[in-house]
Amino acid sequence: MPSPTTAPPPSVTPPAVQRLVIDEGSVDQRLDNFLIKVLKGAPKTLVYRIIRSGEVRVNKGRASADTRLALGDEVRVPPLRLAEKSAESEAAVPAREFPVIFEDEVMLVIDKPAGVAVHGGSGVSFGVIEQLRRARPEARFLELVHRLDKETSGVLLIAKKRSALIALQDVFRHRQAHKTYAALVSGAWPDRKKVIDVALHKFLTAEGERRVKAVRGDDDEGRRSISLVHVVQHYAAFSLLDVTIKTGRTHQIRVHLSHEGHGIVGDDKYGDFALNKALSRTSGDGAVPGLDRHRLPDGRFERMFLHARYLRIPHPVSGAELTFEAPLPPECRGLLAALVPVA
Repeated sequence: MPSPTTAPPPSVTPPAVQRLVIDEGSVDQRLDNFLIKVLKGAPKTLVYRIIRSGEVRVNKGRASADTRLALGDEVRVPPLRLAEKSAESEAAVPAREFPVIFEDEVMLVIDKPAGVAVHGGSGVSFGVIEQLRRARPEARFLELVHRLDKETSGVLLIAKKRSALIALQDVFRHRQAHKTYAALVSGAWPDRKKVIDVALHKFLTAEGERRVKAVRGDDDEGRRSISLVHVVQHYAAFSLLDVTIKTGRTHQIRVHLSHEGHGIVGDDKYGDFALNKALSRTSGDGAVPGLDRHRLPDGRFERMFLHARYLRIPHPVSGAELTFEAPLPPECRGLLAALVPVA
């Protein structure tokens, strides 16, 4: 009696040839990036191997990893056995909408709260983009145009069409995007200090964490970085700044301000750790000069005071100039109200 056929485990995709037709959401995408997105869970080494071997075909012909896909192209993907994400893993991403500043058919601008990563990875299972996709299952395309640090709040731009993504990324690449951040720093920022032109070098710590440090301009590993600083208000022991970045380096504002001796309040990587610890306490040895703790909501402040408050860009389709603004979050306004201003 023949043995019964064993069904494949539910977590495994049975191998089969896929013939995928490129729709508007994937137009002008590189072949390798398209496959990485389609073949969830596939190692990049496997993706590049099947491209090089000719197992992947575009319109029945061989193609290279950097081939740009056009509307209506047919991509043949060979049979691959890949472990799929479990239903539990998918369900672990909660659907979430965020405060909308602007939205049309090609782009979405939200006010990102502090404490939420923009995307999953590096120990974070999900972020803004995964939660939005979960909340909008009908959306055919949602991609981040730029990034904000997890602890930074404010204006975040998301493309709803690939054509818009490409156009907006070009805007950022060619420095046509004007971005201003509100930052509260320790100490009295000198009014005359309006430009920080200090090269930055990105590196990994021994624990594998990403860090950035200021280096000399002639350092081979440094990248020129420019921030413009305007003092909005002096306080007894703090300064509220508007910082406009001319380059968009990782942790640029945080490292530039710290390098000048005025770390951002609440910054756990480059700030004043003793001050941060004192601000996070409600009383006792948490005394902070220039702060009326009784006026501070909950008596403590536990985030980084860096907020992307303003963004000006040309619209990716019409070219019309657009300005987006996100007001300071309540906890930041509460801290400012508890500080002693200097005329």
